[in-house]
Amino acid sequence: MATPVTVPMVGKIISVSVKVGDKVKEDDQVAVLEAMKMEMPIVAPVSGTIKEVCVSPGQEVEAEAVIAVIE
Repeated sequence: MATPVTVPMVGKIISVSVKVGDKVKEDDQVAVLEAMKMEMPIVAPVSGTIKEVCVSPGQEVEAEAVIAVIE
């Protein structure tokens, strides 16, 4: 079953650490979000394989936006 990786708040994606096909473990960094002048690592909620990456560096995102999908 696919699991979305979401961001907790509005901000800008500073970097994306994964690409489609990468294997990740729970709590591995997926991306870095800049929000309220702080950098916040966004981590994988589950272990699996990255099925889709929905953002790119520099992109503005809304709260709860899906940035990647893990299968």
